Amino acid sequence: MRTDNHATAQAVHDLGSALWFGGTVMGVAGVNKSGADLEEGIDRIRVASSAWRRFAPAQWAGIAATLLAGLRLTSVGGRRVLLQQGFGTVGGLKAGFAVAGAAATAYAAYSGTRIGRLAEERQQAHARIDVRDATLSTPGTPPELATWQRRQRVAQYAVPVLAAANIVCGSYLAQSYRTGATVRGVARRLMPSR
Repeated sequence: MRTDNHATAQAVHDLGSALWFGGTVMGVAGVNKSGADLEEGIDRIRVASSAWRRFAPAQWAGIAATLLAGLRLTSVGGRRVLLQQGFGTVGGLKAGFAVAGAAATAYAAYSGTRIGRLAEERQQAHARIDVRDATLSTPGTPPELATWQRRQRVAQYAVPVLAAANIVCGSYLAQSYRTGATVRGVARRLMPSR
């Protein structure tokens, strides 16, 4: 029995994207905020750091699935890039969102690591760590720690936005395989309007 490479690649891509997007939204809405319920500033940072460290392998597996299956989908749909108007443009945007999202994820992870290290250094020096949660500072937060928290906050919102944009472009491309969309796209390519 012959397998449908496109269907398999699409399923792997969509599951990877769902894992990536859902995990980052949970991180923004839950993990990074959950420390606010704790008394000590160091614990507010530690709980988020621990959760992200545990989720990182699953998150990177989702990103890898998205990128690798995306390459396979591009290979399978190669003729459409040439023949169907709009397919290549949206495919290029999708790839750009995926790569930018992976880079933003790496930067968010790096920022989180820096926050954790700075907090632990202060803890070892018996200095007070005053933060609202893992990404929100207070007026009493040391400037370097507050800077990394700001960077983390920007990155943590960029990641789900970029992952979502990748998913939206993927939905558009999947719909481009419908017969009517294919015929219109090829017709526009062959007979462009003036």
